[in-house]
Amino acid sequence: MSTPFYVSPQQAMADRAEYARKGIARGRSLVVLQFADGIVFVGENPSRALHKFSEIYDRIGFAAAGKYNEYENLRIGGVRYADLRGYTYDRDDVTARGLANVYAQTLGTIFSSAAEKPYEVELVVAEVGDTPEGDQIYRLPHDGSIVDEHGSVAVGGNAEQISTYLDQRHQDGMSLAEALKLAVQALSRDTNGSEREIPAERLEVAVLDRTRPQQRKFKRIVGRQLDRLLEVGGASTAAEAEADEAEETAEADGEE
Repeated sequence: MSTPFYVSPQQAMADRAEYARKGIARGRSLVVLQFADGIVFVGENPSRALHKFSEIYDRIGFAAAGKYNEYENLRIGGVRYADLRGYTYDRDDVTARGLANVYAQTLGTIFSSAAEKPYEVELVVAEVGDTPEGDQIYRLPHDGSIVDEHGSVAVGGNAEQISTYLDQRHQDGMSLAEALKLAVQALSRDTNGSEREIPAERLEVAVLDRTRPQQRKFKRIVGRQLDRLLEVGGASTAAEAEADEAEETAEADGEE
């Protein structure tokens, strides 16, 4: 009779963590940064159908790196939780902190369960406040832990290198154009330190904008507005970008 193969619990958990980290690292990186008027999400995403960033509720946004089908299931679950809580209690009772706790419980349960593999995902849940001091950003790794972030955060791919780059250059009170430019510069850096160009059509950009008059603060930045913000120029470029934003916001308001 053969002796059963024994693996210590510590080694088993370490193996599961390594499996999840390798899966997440295979995905493209994304960054989330605070700017003067809110929070911006930026990532390289050649797909126009599969989004890395989504709206969860009025002031709450969701970003994820890793396996799409796994984080999409989590996103849908988060939307259902937020809708139910907002309907049962009050819309103000739906918070990023509460949502992060729900995700942490789900990810932690899956990670510690021997019956299924760990999720190969890393999440960011962000909520824009009435002031920059009220902004909240939470990063949730594969094991369900919660990391309270401030200023900037990167997940997926070479996130550690990108985070170091952002920590050295990100400043409070940056404009949207400045934050977007910094995010693209960080994402453009390869692991060996060289830079590459990421065209606008390969970028996915969204913001939680506290200045929007609507209750819902999430907005995707695409097309002409994104091109304007990515241009390197003087004051006229910034003014044109603001004009485009006002025009596109007005158009979106008319459609809602």
